[in-house]
Amino acid sequence: MDSQCSSSVGSRATIGGVGNINSTPISARIESYEGGEKKCISDVRRTFCLFVTFDLLFVTLLWIIELNVNGGIQEQLKKEVLEYDYHKSFFDIFLLAVFRFAALILAYAVCKLRHWWAIAITTATTTGFLIVKVVLSKLLSQGAFGYLLPIISFILAWIETWLLDFKVLPQEAGDEIRYLSVQNALDREPLLHPGPVPDGQFYSPPESMADSDEDLDDKHDLEKPIV
Repeated sequence: MDSQCSSSVGSRATIGGVGNINSTPISARIESYEGGEKKCISDVRRTFCLFVTFDLLFVTLLWIIELNVNGGIQEQLKKEVLEYDYHKSFFDIFLLAVFRFAALILAYAVCKLRHWWAIAITTATTTGFLIVKVVLSKLLSQGAFGYLLPIISFILAWIETWLLDFKVLPQEAGDEIRYLSVQNALDREPLLHPGPVPDGQFYSPPESMADSDEDLDDKHDLEKPIV
């Protein structure tokens, strides 16, 4: 019983020592990483997906407001969708937001991609399309929404790129490295810190059968006659 208690205490002390490898609390990092694996998506990646959804909803809201301001939703939908004109319509900017949402959610939420190529494609497409549309179209002559919708779409696309490249991918890679390092340290724990040796494993040599020199001298003294 004592050996089991001492071994459990030693294992706890070893885990506590391993937790001091990094300055941040390793146990919290492991729990968050394991929780992310169970949820199939990490907290920072879920935040990124929420921002991508916000991008689509915000651009859609601005486009609906623009339709109402310019004469009613039904009439403007017919004018901008059915009678689409590249130089005057905002419908393509809405479709661009839908493209970003579908591509990024598919890549980073469904497929759980750990690379930047998907966000690079969406941001490059958004940037190039908006620059060409602002230069060639007549949006700037249509009031405040001619400035607002292209600028908002451009800013949101680059914020998504910054979030993924500087927050999501580095944090997930760091959590995985810390998790693997601690797991390797725990796997090597029995070799580095063996448990206490049971009492039955101690070896005691048998007693010697031959008499020592001091015992022989004592025997001779007792055998001498007393005068």
